[in-house]
Amino acid sequence: MDITTNKLDNANYSIAAKVTTKILESKIDKLAKEAGKQLKVDGFRKGKVPTHVVKARHGERLTQDAEAEIVRELLDRGLRELDIASNRVIGQPIFKKYEKTQEDLDIEIEVSITPDIDLSGYEEIAPHYEKPQTSPQEVEERVKGLVEAQAPFVKIEADRGVEEGDMTVIDFEGSIEGVPFEGGKAQHFSLRIGSGQFIPGFEEQLKGMKMGEEKTITVTFPSDYQAKDLAGKETQFSVTLHEIQAKGEAVLDDALAQKLLGGEADATPQKVHERVKAQIDSEKLSKLYNEELKPKMLEALVEKFHFDLPNNIVEQEIDAQVNQKAQTMSKEEIESYKNDAAKLDELRESVREDAQASVKATFIVDSLAKALEIRVSDEEVSQTLYYEAMMQRQNPQQVIEYYQKNNLLPAIKMGMIEDRLFSKLLDLNNKDEQEEI
Repeated sequence: MDITTNKLDNANYSIAAKVTTKILESKIDKLAKEAGKQLKVDGFRKGKVPTHVVKARHGERLTQDAEAEIVRELLDRGLRELDIASNRVIGQPIFKKYEKTQEDLDIEIEVSITPDIDLSGYEEIAPHYEKPQTSPQEVEERVKGLVEAQAPFVKIEADRGVEEGDMTVIDFEGSIEGVPFEGGKAQHFSLRIGSGQFIPGFEEQLKGMKMGEEKTITVTFPSDYQAKDLAGKETQFSVTLHEIQAKGEAVLDDALAQKLLGGEADATPQKVHERVKAQIDSEKLSKLYNEELKPKMLEALVEKFHFDLPNNIVEQEIDAQVNQKAQTMSKEEIESYKNDAAKLDELRESVREDAQASVKATFIVDSLAKALEIRVSDEEVSQTLYYEAMMQRQNPQQVIEYYQKNNLLPAIKMGMIEDRLFSKLLDLNNKDEQEEI
């Protein structure tokens, strides 16, 4: 098998060959002979099945296996001739030609390698920035909110009606056309007015009621209510108001400070203020980083470094971006692309530039992270997902399993590596503003 190799650029290479029918038949005969030693066919002893019988029974599969073996040999020989180590090959080869005739099999394969990137001058890409400032008023407002949230509800003694923000203690029973329905009844139920816990209109009609008062409230279940037998139906609730509770006062003392700071033994009001200021500082810096600094650095990286990109990885990114656009298309639009190859090619070309920039940025970030020895362990990824799930009041284990099942963990890890890298680059160019983002 004579092969031809060609360097297309510094990241992409072509390997081609014309394989004669004789070579292909030889491969098929060899595979059939080996299979005959394993197959069990009626009328023949095991291991003694003739080659022509194996070919007659499994000819299509043998041909596929023979062609696959030829492709592997072509790739191996081509890489050796090009002096490319197999561990430098990235992604799947692209078949530029695969034509089969009675005389031969004409194959041309394009392979890509991880690009070499000269990282000289990477320190210059980080923009200068001013660290966001937090005013004492912002801290006081945040602390006030935290303290008020800890204030207990206290039964009122005044003769007044229910107001927004009150906690009510009620009995209620719902019915539709006079018939009570399952799950529509409760006693001494605590409901805060304005919480939106009940269906629209219910809490609003409690306003003005006084302790001991009874009232019939009429509301309509939303059309998309989860209980289909109630959805969209007008309902009457008989309500008795037992108690009105209003927010009491909370004082930020050492005991409350300890509660707010997760049980720290030496917690003080001053430490609460310091922690709140640090949290607001971090939020502002994170906002600045995500909305301004990170996009600027990605753009600067793409503009500064120039190198050839692996064609197959670019095509994969184009596939991903086209699929993303398809998520927002109607069925009619999707069908129009399926039935019009030229229109689909036009769509692919429209995202090519963005896809190239995305692939380029990924390779630069990966190379810089390795050069600066920035790493993120699998354990750190899991801990990050666990913490975020807890903050969102989700089941952490279910969240982690979802990311594992959908193969999303590598993307999360890459994002964390990217953030650590950019944080370090910002520190290099902003010595007076050093702070982990």
